[in-house]
Parts: sequence; C-alpha cells; structure tokens
Amino acid sequence: MFESRYSNFLTVLLVIIIIAIIGCLIFGGYKVYQQFNSTKEATDYVNEFLENVSNNNIVEQDNTTSGNDILNQVQETPGGNSSSGGNAQTYKGFNVIGTIEIPKINLSYPILNEAGPLAIERSVGMLYGPGPNQVGNTIIIGHNYRNGQFFANNKNLSIGDKVYITDLSGQRLSYTIYDKFETITEDTEFITRNTNGAREISLQTCTDDGNLRLIILAKCDLDS
Repeated sequence: MFESRYSNFLTVLLVIIIIAIIGCLIFGGYKVYQQFNSTKEATDYVNEFLENVSNNNIVEQDNTTSGNDILNQVQETPGGNSSSGGNAQTYKGFNVIGTIEIPKINLSYPILNEAGPLAIERSVGMLYGPGPNQVGNTIIIGHNYRNGQFFANNKNLSIGDKVYITDLSGQRLSYTIYDKFETITEDTEFITRNTNGAREISLQTCTDDGNLRLIILAKCDLDS
C-alpha cells in the first residue's frame, strides 16, 4: 500500500515537473518571439524611413528642445508636439525625428521626438538637444532591457565604433565614438557641454544593475 501511494506521488510530481518545464519553454519562446517581432518591426520601419527620405518624400523640421527641459522630468504627451504638416513621420503613436543605426550591435531604431515613460517603451527618444545632425549635443536615451532591446548592448561598444544618424531631410551622417563612461543619475555636465560648433550625440542608458548611467559620446565625422 505504501509503495503504491509513493509511486502515485512520484507520478504526480513528475507530471507537475513536466508541465512546469513545458510552461517555462512556452513562456521563454513567447518572450523570444516578442523580442524578435519588436526588433524586426523597428528595423522594417527604419528601412522604410530611409527609403522615404531618399525619395524626398518628407522635409526637414525643427525639433529644438529647450535647455531647461532636461533638468526637469519630461512630461509625456503621446504623439509629441512637433510636426511637419502632412509629412510628419510617426512610430507607434509618436513623432519621429530620425533614425539611429549601430552596425556593431545590430541596432536599428527610429528616434522619437520625446523621451517620456511611454515613448521609451516603444523606441529610443531624444531627451535634449538641437536634433539629429544639428550642431550641438543631442541626447538620445533608451532602456537597457534584459531581452537585448533598445540600448541593452551599448555596453559592448568601444571607442572608434560607428553610429549612423539619419534626419528628416534624408541626410545620413556617421559619428565616431570617442568616450564611454558610467556616471550617477544626477550628473548633467555631459548633457549641456559645449561642442565648440561640432555635431555630437550622447547615448544614455542604465547600467545592468540600474544604479548608474552608461554614457557614450560620439562626434560627427564631418566635424573631425
């Protein structure tokens, strides 16, 4: 009798373990599918964007952000507040001001014209600056998700690596990374720095533990 009950217990336990394993595999597979689908969606959008601007289907617009905005929490406004008439580009309900490509880490995303909580759940966004390919320092921020989305792989970038920015006029410029460092969340010196007439971008994300910010600075090759 005891052996029969023990055998039944082991059978039930084995079934539970098998179900749990199958559940984990399904959940993991779904997460991988979500990541793949999201990455493909962003890449497809960037490819379409590049094709559109190359055909001069859209015009350049002014997306200047005031210097005070970065020192305060960005207020979320779905769809953004900048436009270019009927030529405005949007991605998941937010206005797009350009695209960013980093071949080394296979990154390709539209740059949204804001960096509020909802916006940066959908893509990378501009937090501060004159805008893509404009003189000055443009800050682009993105999450560091464990699934590899957005700026999660920025930690694998090195000085000398290339970043490509395309703006709404269709101008695609290359930038070379010249500095990479970690800093506290309260640090804003790198944001408001003087670029001495050069076009620069700063890529900002969290470190893996979320305690610090990983900052990457890059300068336009035309200004080198």
